[in-house]
Amino acid sequence: MKVIESSKFTAAHAWGALDICVMNGTSCRLHWTDQPYKWHVNDGEEVFAVMHGEC
Repeated sequence: MKVIESSKFTAAHAWGALDICVMNGTSCRLHWTDQPYKWHVNDGEEVFAVMHGEC
């Protein structure tokens, strides 16, 4: 098992992601950004949990 500390994760660019796992065919990713979120529509379900900052 790999332990990931979200507070220490960064990416090379805004909205860079780290794949955490796949559950019932749905990907779970940890994203990092320093840019505003650009709203869009996906074909599947999404869940956002803000670890630091605001949404």
